[in-house]
Amino acid sequence: MKKISILAVAAIAAASFASCTAQSPKASLKSDVDSLSYAIGMAQTQGLKEYLVGRLNVDTAYMNEFIKGLNDGAKKSSKKDAAYMAGIQIGQQISTQMMKGINHELFGEDSTQTISLPNFLAGFIAGTTGKGGIMSMDSAQKYTRTMMEVIKEKANEKQFADNKAEGVKFLEENKGKEGVKTTPSGLQYKVLVEGKGAIPADTSKVKVNYKGTLVDGTEFDSSYSRNEPTTFVANQVIKGWTEALTMMPVGSKWMLYIPEELAYGSRNMGKIKPYSTLIFEVELVDIEK
Repeated sequence: MKKISILAVAAIAAASFASCTAQSPKASLKSDVDSLSYAIGMAQTQGLKEYLVGRLNVDTAYMNEFIKGLNDGAKKSSKKDAAYMAGIQIGQQISTQMMKGINHELFGEDSTQTISLPNFLAGFIAGTTGKGGIMSMDSAQKYTRTMMEVIKEKANEKQFADNKAEGVKFLEENKGKEGVKTTPSGLQYKVLVEGKGAIPADTSKVKVNYKGTLVDGTEFDSSYSRNEPTTFVANQVIKGWTEALTMMPVGSKWMLYIPEELAYGSRNMGKIKPYSTLIFEVELVDIEK
């Protein structure tokens, strides 16, 4: 006997939340086949409840509605029924997963802002059917990439305005301190040890030791704590690092004070929040051949 997968059962269940008045069938075990049918049905539900709750966001308070939908879906077998139930399933995914994920990515976890569901569905349907589209698929994908970055940046600017202001204030105060130099780009640095070796090109592979902190002193990374220098190509790191490394002779140790636009900008890097000014102690150990 070919075993029906639990995911197939779950898909039928998820697709069948339409209201109906059908009652749950009652078991009537009058033959071995009846008993086997019942046993197979029960055996196929192992893990289903957890799947419904954990993956499909079904509230167990509404299991009666789930049963109604299950009975209704199990009786639908035509191509027309299959199309309708597929629409129900994907519609549920849009409501419970896609919209939440997109809104979270665009506006942040705590924001109440949301994209327009009617316009999302209009675009979704046009893309699915290939009819009535206001823009081409290629244009839609390009516009999505561009505008998501614009909207995310605006949301980040609002959410992390204090973080940005803190960095600007720090750099303004820091630039007047003894030994601190500022380049035209806004990078600030202070020479702790002046090396005598060669100066890397931006394409050079360099070996460095470093420690990185935020302006409040929070350490977010350190090769010293790993007891091992790090090796990379000078132009494959943040702009502030590339600029500094291409001015540093081997053997130098500098303090770098990097404004957010020369660091990670609006990107959220975990411990490094958007618009963070970064401070690094950097030791250029060698240029590798």
